[in-house]
Amino acid sequence: MATLGFIGSGHVGAKVARLAIAAGIDVVLSNSRGPESLAATVAELGERSRAATPEEAALAGDRVVVSIPLAAHRALPAAALAGKVVLDTMNYYPFRDGRIETLDSGELATTEFVQQHLAGARLVKAFNNISDQHLLELARPAGAADRTALPIAGDDPEAKASAAELISRLGFDTVDAGPLSESWRFEPETAAYLAAYSADPDAAIALFAELGKAVRAGTPPLQAPPVGPGAPLPAARLRTLLDGTARKLTADRVLA
Repeated sequence: MATLGFIGSGHVGAKVARLAIAAGIDVVLSNSRGPESLAATVAELGERSRAATPEEAALAGDRVVVSIPLAAHRALPAAALAGKVVLDTMNYYPFRDGRIETLDSGELATTEFVQQHLAGARLVKAFNNISDQHLLELARPAGAADRTALPIAGDDPEAKASAAELISRLGFDTVDAGPLSESWRFEPETAAYLAAYSADPDAAIALFAELGKAVRAGTPPLQAPPVGPGAPLPAARLRTLLDGTARKLTADRVLA
């Protein structure tokens, strides 16, 4: 029976876990605070879920979702993740993660940077460009006319195929954006990021601008405000957005 491991069980991790259980996949959750801190989440998710340490979750999962702040990525259990298909949901936010020169300059995309620590893992960039709210709202069965697509990127074709199969089970089509070096195409504030899944993209972009003002003022909110209702994003439209986007370096971003 398939098992999906989670390192990081916050907003995105918990929503992906919920979709996995609905698809008949067992989940093993973990975070930096210990299994006991996940008791309420496990109780809510039910018998197909259990809590563990990050290393235990990595070992238990046929595939593993990593959803932690980028600044904490060196705490990931590299040995336990070696050989695993790892879905990396992490984004780089300098106001939270501190400055990372190789990312600021565009020398590396975020998941390429993480791959340096997880040298033995088979990383696939996924789930980083859609809000946790829209993950639940837009999931649809295979073949649905209004199915939404998510981008993936990775250097290992078999790992990408495995990630695409999982994501399809969870309710989404996928569009292959290429190797990890091209994963910048759906990093923060690109055309395929967050607002593309909003019923009112202009309102979502205005929300980012307000968040940016708060960050520059030194008063970022403890939790991002609601992004508003979602709208399906078909694969053909996502492909157009990915192909047409320009790279946005950190210095040019609102949330820098």
